[in-house]
Amino acid sequence: MQQKWRRLDGRRIQQPLAGEIGMVLQAESAAGHALKVCIGTDSQVKGRITEFATVIVFIRKGKSGFMFIKNETTTQRMSIKQRMLTEVGMSIDTAYELSPILNRFGVDMEVHADINTNPAFKSNDALKEAMGYITGMGFAFKAKPMAFASSSCANKVVQ
Repeated sequence: MQQKWRRLDGRRIQQPLAGEIGMVLQAESAAGHALKVCIGTDSQVKGRITEFATVIVFIRKGKSGFMFIKNETTTQRMSIKQRMLTEVGMSIDTAYELSPILNRFGVDMEVHADINTNPAFKSNDALKEAMGYITGMGFAFKAKPMAFASSSCANKVVQ
């Protein structure tokens, strides 16, 4: 299966994601950087196509950060709640794949959901299910306005 992940500068990740993450964690550790990883997905509906962007954000505590990006599209029609839960599912798939390597390096991880905590917004309909899904899988959960990986980083790269 061909990798769809890339760096922010557009360079494709050529090896399996876990291998690339392992190399990154090793290099960052050797450089003395303490890392935290935040994973989030955002989507945008454009006519009959829905585009999703999932990001893995690496935060060098107190310094800077960088991210990996994966874009996907679908023509499946979805309600807003279904789309929000699809975003969460994509983030969880990535978090589940990476959790063994992150645990091995002692790196904390959060899963961010682009779901508003304010009941006045339509996305709020998915909040309880998303929170249960993420925490039930054993991951730390953040929603708007604290969910920067999905609502800021992924939002900027969803084409």
